[in-house]
Amino acid sequence: MTVSFGGYLSTPADEKFPNWAEEVPKFLSGGSILATGMSKSYGDIASNAAGTIVSSLGLNRMISFDAELGVLVCEPGVLLHDIQETFVERGWMLPVTPGTSWITVAGAIANDVHGKDHHLAGTFGEHVLNLTVARSDGSLHFCSPSKNPELFRATIGGLGLTGFIVQATISLKPAAGPFFDTETIPFESLEDFFKLSQETDSQGWQASVGWFDCSTRKAGRGSFTRGNQSLDQLDLTEKKTRKSVNLPITPPFSLVNRVSLDLFNSAYFELQKSGAGKRRMHYQEFYYPLDGVKNWNRIYGPRGFFQYQSVIPMKTAQSATSEMLKVIRKSGQGSFLAVLKTFADREPAGLLSFARHGVTLALDFPNRGESTLALMESLDRIVAEAGGALNPSKDARMSRSMFKAGFPELPRFLLQRDPAFASDFSRRVID
Repeated sequence: MTVSFGGYLSTPADEKFPNWAEEVPKFLSGGSILATGMSKSYGDIASNAAGTIVSSLGLNRMISFDAELGVLVCEPGVLLHDIQETFVERGWMLPVTPGTSWITVAGAIANDVHGKDHHLAGTFGEHVLNLTVARSDGSLHFCSPSKNPELFRATIGGLGLTGFIVQATISLKPAAGPFFDTETIPFESLEDFFKLSQETDSQGWQASVGWFDCSTRKAGRGSFTRGNQSLDQLDLTEKKTRKSVNLPITPPFSLVNRVSLDLFNSAYFELQKSGAGKRRMHYQEFYYPLDGVKNWNRIYGPRGFFQYQSVIPMKTAQSATSEMLKVIRKSGQGSFLAVLKTFADREPAGLLSFARHGVTLALDFPNRGESTLALMESLDRIVAEAGGALNPSKDARMSRSMFKAGFPELPRFLLQRDPAFASDFSRRVID
């Protein structure tokens, strides 16, 4: 049985666990197949109720590392967490990382993940040098920007539908150490966020992200955090021991409701305001704040939650985001975490890459059934009218038409898709 990270989808699954790359081809024949990793996707992109799931978690070896160039060759199940832990003290770090380190390299490639530093580093796929992909017909394909380039671009951001990645070569970036010099700036309106974001990009900050209040009567206020890797590092022989909190059980009801949302948003804004200014952070705290709360998704109770992430072109982003905020407030269904980031004007690494020039808004909504679905349909209309798209790796309910409108390279992608690979997501929006 596989359960989505959102907690509201559970599907039966025939799971296979190869431990060596040579074993993979024998699992890729007969019926519908899907490769998976840590299954941190919020919706149904990592589930395959109609077939077999082939896990990459047993293929978790780092094969080689070029210490001069920062080039790592590894198997698909290597965790981003382990790459960071292994190489930061050797002067290297991942150039792109999402908000959790507990995902696999293959998962990062298949979803072409982004992070806080898109304006400088782009997406994860931009730092993939080559891949080896196993197909359901038993063949192995080496691909790169110059060798089998169409399969390469289809696999990056390809949602696991082009085959099983058995090996990847990625480039790391030089890192003076594990610490970042950061600055947190409270803001009073979404207009202030857009001004801060533009200023931050023009000043060359390495990474930035905004949180904003979307539920209280002061909705629109928030905090903006930006950071650069510190050149003045502390004693690197001293290990960072991160304290974590664990939610051991799923409560019988959601702990996220209108009252708790308002209390959280108010308290969190005041906390950010009191801690405003400059300070030094370890990369774990800066990049992965939620990794310090194990099983945080359980706070939403047995019905789980939906994550809704959109990207809207720059020219319509401010007005569309303001309209989305109005709709959310009117619905009475605020988000526990409302995160805003900007994407730079860069060529997408993959044919189905989500990140593109614009502003991305990520929201978590407790699953209240039809009322929550109706809210997200209202948000869909705003996003579509603004020329935006939704993130497949966060989705569990977007329409087929919404997906196809948001990803115009889908016809090119389908030429490279492996006919045996499918997911519940692909059956919902593509097949």
